[in-house]
Parts: sequence; structure tokens; C-alpha cells
Amino acid sequence: MAQTIHGGVIGFGLGGRIFHAPFLHAIDGLELTAILQRQGDAAAQAYPHVRIVRSMQELLAQKDLDLIVISTPPATHFDLARQALEADKHVVLDKPFVATSKEARQLIELARARKRVLSVYQNRRWDGDFLTLKKLLASGELGRVVSMETRFERYRPAVRANGWQEQDVPGNGLVHDIGAHLADQALVLFGTPESVCADVRYDREGTVVNDGFAIHLRYPRLRVSMYATLIACAPGPRYVLHGTNGSYVKYGLDPQEDALKGGATLGGPHWGEEAESAWGKLTTMQDGVAKERPWPTLPGDYRRYYENVRDAILGRAPLAVPAEQGWRTIRLLERAIESSQQKRAISCDPLDTTP
Repeated sequence: MAQTIHGGVIGFGLGGRIFHAPFLHAIDGLELTAILQRQGDAAAQAYPHVRIVRSMQELLAQKDLDLIVISTPPATHFDLARQALEADKHVVLDKPFVATSKEARQLIELARARKRVLSVYQNRRWDGDFLTLKKLLASGELGRVVSMETRFERYRPAVRANGWQEQDVPGNGLVHDIGAHLADQALVLFGTPESVCADVRYDREGTVVNDGFAIHLRYPRLRVSMYATLIACAPGPRYVLHGTNGSYVKYGLDPQEDALKGGATLGGPHWGEEAESAWGKLTTMQDGVAKERPWPTLPGDYRRYYENVRDAILGRAPLAVPAEQGWRTIRLLERAIESSQQKRAISCDPLDTTP
């Protein structure tokens, strides 16, 4: 490409190592120029030709950086993003956007004032199953959808000793972690609900952060239910949709995360493709008889997120995941927590107000 965007990644844990650095390194028009890793040499070993810095001050002193990617604990997101924006850098924040909607609003105002791109890494919009679901809904095969259940369930019953994820600080917990993905997808598909009713739980022995939830979104003629837990030896279906013409049931998660963790080459042959045995099933009525058939899963591709960020910075495309959508997701999750605490449904009307 005619212009290269130089990027720096803050944090080299799972997020920085798996979900961010490889994309800045591999995508045309982007260049992984610097990594802030406060301790250790894992980043230097993985990317020997990239500058490794040990502080935010040292990172921002790199004058050639255009884009800062923040992949650190949620409670640190606001201050790091504020510093980057004030240094006139474009910013990508891993999910959850920030710990509170108030912080999100402040960053949005700062980004507007500085005329910088500010986005949230909602990579699961490019999961193959979610792309498939969007196509299925657009096809009309299901008729009018009356309910959707979406799950993200794992089995991790032990509290991780000394893990930052287990600390009782703003932004931690499964609601802000997995809930950020599920809520974002629901908002993309169906827009702002009328109300939210939630049950937020603390299931593991000794946990001080929420680690399970059931969040129900009410629309005029639709109910969306979102579930997550860390105690599921037998996870439920990823999606269940019922419509006036049929039903769709899908098990299993998009394969990209496991491929990246396993060291697969990003964008290699058959990238993001799912085995036919994992495809969802579509059931419709034909001559009064229920007929089930496989519904092929489209290939997923997380590269599309960073390609869009690149194009938005260069003024070639609108931003696919603007910060305003990150604010809306965080505000919805805050409402869900309020609902659980108050044991009642909470109106979502204020979500329609653009920050």
C-alpha cells in the first residue's frame, strides 16, 4: 500500500500475543513497530525486529507511531487510552472498551476533539458462526424470529491464584468479559432493546468477581437471552433461534482462536473454515413434517477488523466498530448488573442517546 500505519501494542499477555500483534504484523498497510512489555522477553523473542519498550512514556516517545493498541486489564484502559489520544494517536482498545460508560463517554469526546480514530476490538463480529447467523436472518428462512439464545460457556471451576482477572476491580468479571461479546452481537443484530432483566452470579468457590450470568433482552416481539458460565462441563449450544418458519441450532465456537493459540499461520489455507461436522442445523416444516438439514458455516476472519481500522485511519471507509457502539455495550452491561442487584427489569431507553 502507498501508506503504512505504524502500530504499537501495549501488553503481551494472551490478548496482545494472540489477538493483536500477529494482525499488525501480517496485514498489508499495517506495521508492528513497537511493543510495550513491562517485564520479560517474550515479545522480543516473538518479534526480534520490533522495538520493545518498558513504559508508556517510552512508547509515546516513538514519534513514528500512528496507532496504539491497548491489551491490558480493563481497569487500566481509560488512563492508557487517554494518554495515547492526548499524544494524537489513533487507539484500539481490547474489549471490554473501558470499565464504565462514564469513562467511555470521556474518551469519545477526547477522540472527537483530537480527530482520532477510537475503536473497540469486537473481533467476534467476524466469527464464522456470527457471519452465518447474519446471512441466515437476512435470507428469511426462519421467518419472523421470536427468540434467540446465545451462549459462551466454559469449564474453569478453580479461581486462578494471583490472576488479575480475579481481582474485585471495575471492569473485571464475566459480564464485562464475555458479556461484551454477546451484548455487542445482540445489539448489532437487533438494535437497542426495550428492557433488560438479568441474573448475575458468583458460582465458583472463593470468587470475588462475577463468573456466570443470564441476561434477557426484551424487544417488542422478540426475546434475546445471553448465557455465560465458567462451570459447564457440557456447554450448551452457541446459538438457538426460533422463528415462525423454522429453527436454527449451532454448537461449538469459531475455530480461529484455537488456531491462533496453536501457532497456525494467520490467513493460511482454509483459514477460519469450520468442519462440516460442526455446522449448525436448520429445521423447517415441509408438507407438515419437520425437516432438518445442515446449514454451512461461513469462514470467519478476524483480519477484517484490522483491515477496516486501517482503512478508517486512511479515510477510505467508515469505522466498523466506532467507540459509540462500545459505549452502548458497556451501558447495557451496567444496566444488566443493576437489574440483577435490584431483582427487576431495567429500561434501556437511555441507550438510544448518542454520547
